[in-house]
Amino acid sequence: MSILKKLIVSMGLLWVLSVLPGVSQIAKRITFDAPAAFYAGNAKMPAGSYTVSQADVDGNLLLIEDADGTHSAFVEYEVVSLETPHAQSDVTFNKYGKLDFISSIWIQGRRSEMQIVPSKYEQSTARAAAAEKHSLSAQNAGP
Repeated sequence: MSILKKLIVSMGLLWVLSVLPGVSQIAKRITFDAPAAFYAGNAKMPAGSYTVSQADVDGNLLLIEDADGTHSAFVEYEVVSLETPHAQSDVTFNKYGKLDFISSIWIQGRRSEMQIVPSKYEQSTARAAAAEKHSLSAQNAGP
């Protein structure tokens, strides 16, 4: 193979690899209003307005932070692929009795969901009660 062909193949592969991480990234930020307290990982977050952003573009961490910056938590997530794009951005919670745990983030138009890895506290809570899922509408925000 000639040097030119090797270069073209290498550049194409590099381009494909650089595009793949973007599938699971939050391009900007997602905002939502939580009417009740909830858990993000092991952190209890009070009711209020929240912003979700990607903490590290190369990792699987999200930063969830309230509007005034007094409450924040990092949560780990896994990408789950979907067949069709999601119709709207929203945030889904697992409710066990009176406790809410953030469980996934959906971004409008994406064919993937960011499933929050359950904390040990959520796992122990889940042993005592079945989860009821509910969602809140979220909005895409600027950078």
